[in-house]
Amino acid sequence: MSTGPSVVATPWFESLRPVMRGGHEVMMLESGAEYFPALASAIDGARTTIFIETYIFADDRSGRDIAARMAAAAARGVQVHVLVDGFGTPLLAGEVASALAAAGVAVEIFRAERRRFAPDRNRLRRMHRKIAVIDASTVFVGGINLLDDYNDPNHGHLDSPRLDYAVRLRGPLAALAHLAVQRLWWETVIVNRSLRRGWRSGHQPPQLPEIVNSDVTHYGSTRAMLILRDNFRFRRTIERWYLRAIGHARREVLIACAYFFPGVRMRRALVLAARRGVRVRLLLQGRVEYRLQHYASQALYDELLHAGVEIVEYRKSFLHAKVAVIDDLATVGSSNIDPFSLLLAREANVVVADTGFAAELRARLGAAIAEGGKAVELKHHRRRPWPVRIINWFAFAILRLGVSLSGVSGRY
Repeated sequence: MSTGPSVVATPWFESLRPVMRGGHEVMMLESGAEYFPALASAIDGARTTIFIETYIFADDRSGRDIAARMAAAAARGVQVHVLVDGFGTPLLAGEVASALAAAGVAVEIFRAERRRFAPDRNRLRRMHRKIAVIDASTVFVGGINLLDDYNDPNHGHLDSPRLDYAVRLRGPLAALAHLAVQRLWWETVIVNRSLRRGWRSGHQPPQLPEIVNSDVTHYGSTRAMLILRDNFRFRRTIERWYLRAIGHARREVLIACAYFFPGVRMRRALVLAARRGVRVRLLLQGRVEYRLQHYASQALYDELLHAGVEIVEYRKSFLHAKVAVIDDLATVGSSNIDPFSLLLAREANVVVADTGFAAELRARLGAAIAEGGKAVELKHHRRRPWPVRIINWFAFAILRLGVSLSGVSGRY
């Protein structure tokens, strides 16, 4: 419950260091069926600003609906900003592009692809965050793109909805989220204008605001923290949180991850947790979405299963979740447990320290396991045909080589 309006003026270069704070209202949102109505309602009620970051902005039913609502918000005077990734969304098209352009919505592309197949490892540094900040007070963070649940960019129509999660949050964390999206927006604007040589034509560089005003009203009592990953100060922030949380786990580690290719330290942490009696469960992708990642992940099963880690493959539809419950902590966000998320991309996760929230996420994941999961047993995994084993290890070698060539593998 709100204790009255409270606004904080944050200096532009204030630290984005993650800090656990109380005073939040946090709502779990499962897949587009819950996420898009909540986002649409927030956009419809926006009065001043909308900032949205997404890896994919599709010209489909859900994408067009959100675009139309942003256009309507812009028409009534709301400042609307949309940032998309240049690989995930090389170009806004169709009705989405028309609606945003007609309403004057500000759109920027993060690292626009100039040559699609150029051998440049910097192309791997993507903007993979999915964040929306409405009126500097309501924040959405998760793994859900602006993409319909029944539409897959590579596989077309899906018979069952994609499984994914996000959270809607209000409270003091809004200041950090609002500062983060404002800062990345202006960084992208400056880089894009520079590449287009706009300043040499007599235009002045964009003027950055000295402060960012955000609503930090207390809307509840839940403690939450925003963790960002970038290629500057916060290179390994999300990975380190996982390692600490797993290392301190006493009862349970339950992780649902779409693209799972953990490094040595993460695998060791999971194995050690299982050996000291913690129940470790992994809900992983069971349907082949990207062959290389899928078969490379399976090459790691033997080590984990042998240590007592439970692995369940989700086969009802595509799994896109990046969530975890570790004892009474829960995290929901955009970061996979793979080198591309943990070492290269810009990501955002929310950590919630609340037994009720953790119980809800645990129950939802349990329902997903019961409805669409298939347990992987060690004895069956070891009996898989030799051609499959060869594919597993070949995919593992290729992906591991790719990590090495990225130049950031370190001790991963």
